[in-house]
Amino acid sequence: MGFIRNVREEIHIIRERDPAIHSSMEVFLYPSFKAMMHYRVAHRLYQKKHFFLARYVSQRGARKTGIEIHPGAQIGKGLFIDHGNGVIIGETTVIGDNVTLYQGVTLGGTGKEHGKRHPTIGNNVMISAGAKVLGSFTIGDNSKIGAGSVVLSEVPLNSTVVGVPGRVVKRNNQTLPQETMNQIDLPDPVKEDIACLQQANTELVNRLLGMEEEIRRLKREIDEKS
Repeated sequence: MGFIRNVREEIHIIRERDPAIHSSMEVFLYPSFKAMMHYRVAHRLYQKKHFFLARYVSQRGARKTGIEIHPGAQIGKGLFIDHGNGVIIGETTVIGDNVTLYQGVTLGGTGKEHGKRHPTIGNNVMISAGAKVLGSFTIGDNSKIGAGSVVLSEVPLNSTVVGVPGRVVKRNNQTLPQETMNQIDLPDPVKEDIACLQQANTELVNRLLGMEEEIRRLKREIDEKS
């Protein structure tokens, strides 16, 4: 009964979040579906300390889908991996509910830690294509990680993170419903920095022009007095 329930949940999740799907039968061809089915079996084996069998099932799933999920990872309800090729989820990763990962995402460690080495991902989080989250810290609920970002430190609740290294560029204290979780409408910190520099440059130029005008005025007054 548990297996049937998991299958139904995966079908519902994929159909809800992927507009390209046209029928429930297509779900059985999706890498996300296959990866999660392999993970559920491997995780049960891992919990029972059948480590070799757990890794065997896990690696079979990785070869078939291009998605590598360590059987020791703890994953909540509603994880959706879009396309998924190149996604890596480490052993001590903890993922909350209703999380969306895109292709090329890594939830990994830095190689310098022991024990809890991988990140904890909160509920309703979106991590965009190619993003790397490295280390044993928490990504807060309702947060978005921009494409190609490298996140090396904790992210507060309701935040948007972009850049290398990743930095928080937006906090609106609002939840992120699935229909708004796209990878396009994210702030551009480089553009914002350039705009600030342009504004500062304009202010400096205006001040210099004002000083030059004041110098010319003083010269005219001196010439008139002489």
